[in-house]
Amino acid sequence: MTWKSSAAAAAAVVACAIVAVPTESMAQQQASVQTVASGTASWYGARFQGRRTANGERFDKNGMTAAHRSLPFGTRVRVTNRRNGRAVVVRINDRGPFTGGRVIDLSRSAAREIGMVNSGTAPVSIEVVGRGS
Repeated sequence: MTWKSSAAAAAAVVACAIVAVPTESMAQQQASVQTVASGTASWYGARFQGRRTANGERFDKNGMTAAHRSLPFGTRVRVTNRRNGRAVVVRINDRGPFTGGRVIDLSRSAAREIGMVNSGTAPVSIEVVGRGS
């Protein structure tokens, strides 16, 4: 391969360097996920539809949201049902649960995604996957 000018060769090297820059590795992505808790999850729905949540927005039973006692509002967490391995990512927008022994309250829609609507509760693990506002 011949180059007409050193500028063209330099541009090609820069272009290759830009393409070759690796993105965040899978290990780094996994390291950024932090397990917060394990315990029992419950869900809440129609009775709270439209009421204000602790962060001021209106509760939507069809949204992918959850209540947690201490995680900052806007935090995204992956909730995994330990009975069946199904997982869902939800955004923390409320405080709770207020029933002893529970670690998180999911919206009805999120509970449906992990297969716990009929049982009402499920053993879960919770991992922080992102921070938001």
